[in-house]
Amino acid sequence: MKKILNKYTHILLITCFTAICILFASCKSEDIGSPVIQSVRMYNASPMDTLMSVGNPKTDPIWSGGTGKYVAITGQNLQNALSIKFDGVAATFNKALFAPNSAVVPIPEIIFSTIDTTKLYTLEYVTATGSTTFSFKLGPPKPIISAISDVFANPGDSVYVYGSNLVLVQSFSYGGATITSFKPSVYGTSIGFVMPSPAPTSGNVLLKTRTGTANYPIVALPTITGISNENASVGDSVYVYGTYLKSIQSVSFGGADISSYKLSGNGKSIGFVLPTPVQTGPLSIVTAFGTVTTVYNVNDVKGMGSLTTCENGDNWQWWGGAALTSGNPTSGWPPYNPDFPGNLTHYFVLKTNVLAPSEGNTWSNYTLLLNPAQWVPTANINDPIANYAVKFEVSIPNQWNGGAIDIMSSDQTYIFRWEPWQKSATTTAAYTTKGWITVTVPFTEFRAKDATLGDGRGLSMTKFADLLGTSGKSNCTVYIHNPGTSATATGFYAAFDNLRVVKIK
Repeated sequence: MKKILNKYTHILLITCFTAICILFASCKSEDIGSPVIQSVRMYNASPMDTLMSVGNPKTDPIWSGGTGKYVAITGQNLQNALSIKFDGVAATFNKALFAPNSAVVPIPEIIFSTIDTTKLYTLEYVTATGSTTFSFKLGPPKPIISAISDVFANPGDSVYVYGSNLVLVQSFSYGGATITSFKPSVYGTSIGFVMPSPAPTSGNVLLKTRTGTANYPIVALPTITGISNENASVGDSVYVYGTYLKSIQSVSFGGADISSYKLSGNGKSIGFVLPTPVQTGPLSIVTAFGTVTTVYNVNDVKGMGSLTTCENGDNWQWWGGAALTSGNPTSGWPPYNPDFPGNLTHYFVLKTNVLAPSEGNTWSNYTLLLNPAQWVPTANINDPIANYAVKFEVSIPNQWNGGAIDIMSSDQTYIFRWEPWQKSATTTAAYTTKGWITVTVPFTEFRAKDATLGDGRGLSMTKFADLLGTSGKSNCTVYIHNPGTSATATGFYAAFDNLRVVKIK
């Protein structure tokens, strides 16, 4: 009897204890009130944390950017968050970083052109027991204008103003004319509008946003984006491409004054026939609005890093498929070839028939092989690669349609793939050149292999060491192959000269 009584007493005690625990938990839950936010700080190791907001819009600073950075929200009843939004954009969070009086949260990516502007500069915090809205001035930086697409646009033409943070626009004027209809890009890098009538050609672009004002003068400073042939001979046609090439006062090409030239109507090119031999030097154009001068020199076959000048087989591994050739009809050696006029020096010729699927490789009859050379001086190995390019002259007299010219170093991870006949993903057009032209390949165009698209179609290299190692010295291979699944429409016949590395900006 005593054992039975003890058994029931034990069960009764367990039941009572469980009931007390449930009642205690229920009371504690009822005691948790709505969330309260007192401040927001940048989450750094104490005591280096930075106070970002105390919820006073009159005194709190404006913060910009910060995507992915963590902030510490301090207050009360913050442990059971259901939703946290910055400027109306939901943040993802880990509740393991929460406590009753604090929450550590990453700032989400905010595309300010798409947000509900009534939510700007707010922090919304929702828990199971309530919600609160806190003043938190997180927004885009002040707007910056860097360029205008066409100062000489006619009334009714589309014009774009380029820059950054061109969002949350409150007012916009161009040369004193108020622009009421405009379209900012999603990420705030441009604003498009229709040129008013009459079209202003002076004054300022004035843009006011929620975070500041940008004031940019309307001027037509000339720019140079490319030269058709940087190593032209006397009598060759040369074309210079850029913007605002109007109201020209003088042109100097490698120290030679160019007095006779033809301008395009849109100010994007100037053409002339080289009248006299030139020295190694820059191209300079002076207009009524300003002067532009190339960073690099024309009539410069070596640049800052010469891979080959082709003269007498310079740096050439002769067992490749390329043939050393002379453009001089009186040359005894190497053999003269009349198919590439306008170049009296030596160059390499590469010729193939129609290529079968996957035909072509880095040796034998498909290749120009070069010995190791100093592409980039060691002093420049850590420079931004966007400031440099590989350049070469090429002449393609016959139609070329199909197959790719690849340029690579000994590393072979990053490759430049040249297919000028490929006009889009679905269309092609046979490609030829009118004599010799200069091809400029920014180092950012050397790309890794893509699993679907193949060599030279993946991610860009980011530093010289990706291509050249830490020394900046490597060999160079130029070869043709057919990456397609059907035969090429044509063969390939071209001459190459003066492979070099050049500083372009």
